[in-house]
Amino acid sequence: MAHTDMLDAYPKGLGNIDKDKLAECIAACFECGQVCTACADACLAEDLVAELTKCIRTDLDCADICLATGNVLSRHTGYDANLTRALLEACATACKACGDECEGHADMHEHCRICAEACRRCEQACRDLIASLG
Repeated sequence: MAHTDMLDAYPKGLGNIDKDKLAECIAACFECGQVCTACADACLAEDLVAELTKCIRTDLDCADICLATGNVLSRHTGYDANLTRALLEACATACKACGDECEGHADMHEHCRICAEACRRCEQACRDLIASLG
C-alpha cells in the first residue's frame, strides 16, 4: 500500500498515532471518495434520475469530505490532533449518511450497493482511528 510506504518514508516521527490504522483510514477515505463520485455519476445516468437527487447530493458531499480527510491525514508537519479528530468525525458522519442513503437504493442499483459498502468501510476506518487517538 503506497500510503504505508509514504508513512514509513516520513523523515520525522508520527507521534503516538497508530500507523497501520492511519494508513487504512487514508486508503479508505480515498477509495470512498472515488466510489462516491462514481456512484453520483451512475445515478445521473439512471432513467429515473429525479428519484436519486438526494443520493447524488449525499454521494458528492461524502466524496468531498472523504477526499479532504484523506489529504489532511496524509500531512504530518504541524499535526493538530483536534483538527484531525474533527475531520474524522465529519468523515464518519458523512459516510454513515451516504451509506444509509445508498443502502436504500441498493436493491435497484448495484452502484449504490457498492457505494454503501465503501462508505461503511470508511466510516469504520475513521472510527477506528479516532479510538486509537485516545
